[in-house]
Amino acid sequence: MLISNMEVVPGKTVVKHLGLVQGSTVRAKHIGRDLMAGLKNIVGGELKGYTELLEDARGEAVERMKKQASAVGANAVLNVRFSTSSVAQGAAELFAYGTAVVLE
Repeated sequence: MLISNMEVVPGKTVVKHLGLVQGSTVRAKHIGRDLMAGLKNIVGGELKGYTELLEDARGEAVERMKKQASAVGANAVLNVRFSTSSVAQGAAELFAYGTAVVLE
């Protein structure tokens, strides 16, 4: 399954438009990650625990989006975007969405 943030794929033709597909996951912060983040706020640097958390969340959201695209018969998802929102204190949703298509 081709996943792209572009609206078109050079050399390919969209032969069927199947509509919006999406995938999301809600993740909560981990107490251990919060402690390390607090220390990093003092000395500076990357918050690797949060980076890993977001990478995992993006991966899960994309996999769910791909599953939905496959279910409607797509072989590609174009114009993919990501969004985040706070769901509760300490928890956030990561949302991936795009247009399911059949490419030739």
